Amino acid sequence: MTYYLITFISLIVFYFINDFINKQNFLPNYRGEKHQKFYGQKNVPLSGGIFLVLLSIMLFFSYNYLFSLFLIFIFTIGFMSDLNFLSSPKLRLLIQTTFILLFVFLLDIQINETRVVLIDIWLENLYFKYFFSIFCLLILINGSNFIDGLNGLMLGYFFLIICLIFNLDFYTYIVLEKKLIISLIIILIYLFILNVKNKLFMGDSGSYVMGLICGYLLIKIYEANQEISPFFIILLLWYPCFENLFSIVRKFSLKRSPINADNNHFHQLMYFYIKKNVKLKNINTNNLSSYLIIFYNFCIFLIGSNDPGNTQLQIILITLNILVYVTVYFKLFKFRYKI
Repeated sequence: MTYYLITFISLIVFYFINDFINKQNFLPNYRGEKHQKFYGQKNVPLSGGIFLVLLSIMLFFSYNYLFSLFLIFIFTIGFMSDLNFLSSPKLRLLIQTTFILLFVFLLDIQINETRVVLIDIWLENLYFKYFFSIFCLLILINGSNFIDGLNGLMLGYFFLIICLIFNLDFYTYIVLEKKLIISLIIILIYLFILNVKNKLFMGDSGSYVMGLICGYLLIKIYEANQEISPFFIILLLWYPCFENLFSIVRKFSLKRSPINADNNHFHQLMYFYIKKNVKLKNINTNNLSSYLIIFYNFCIFLIGSNDPGNTQLQIILITLNILVYVTVYFKLFKFRYKI
């Protein structure tokens, strides 16, 4: 009971702190960058990441203090980016890579099996095993940042994942306390409400922290119980990871740097489509676009979670996701640019 009371009091305190930050115009989100302009020029504080990391440290410290320490590190990288102190994408990627390398080695993060024969043969090599884990986490945390472009989208997506971990009792495989998962769910609901109401944004700091939490938990869960199909883990993380990978390929095909931001991500094209066809306020258009993407993933996760060990089912769902994404993406792209 004391545990939940502390969480509840923290929510109340943060509400007033965030309100103060809002009124004083601290940590404004709008820096005038190309990928931000279509959301409008209203300053909304990038305070969500601060609250998320503080509460996450409180939740996870007794479980794994080293993991809590790395949450501070990844938050710091994102926060420096939010404040524009770390504006170079190349430097940011270099620091992220160094950080994730240390994270993987010190916490012994290993992806031992994928059920893809060729990759599994390579994973017998220790160096490739660590490289693969580093690559996957980098794709995930940056993909998490990519999808944090609509109110509630990143938070809503990872909320679904945490709820599945709770509902399927996956947290028991890694000896995670039930109250910790419930508290995390409460925190995500709270941040989601403030986010969709335009009271705060998560920023790079919040999306990096959320991506690392989910990546760490799911890898450890699969390590502890390999009766779960690795493709179910991929299914849960498919959207931010595929968004990142697709963006890299798309930018290379257009002879642009894959690390420079633009406003042609799937959720942004969805926003433009709805804005053009439905008469809504900007914030309502923003939220509706987010809800549609979250609802689609909810349906997919619901089907996949009925049989998490069924690799064939998970592959079918992942393939469906990719086909739907690519098909809808190009239709939205053609609509926006009237090709």
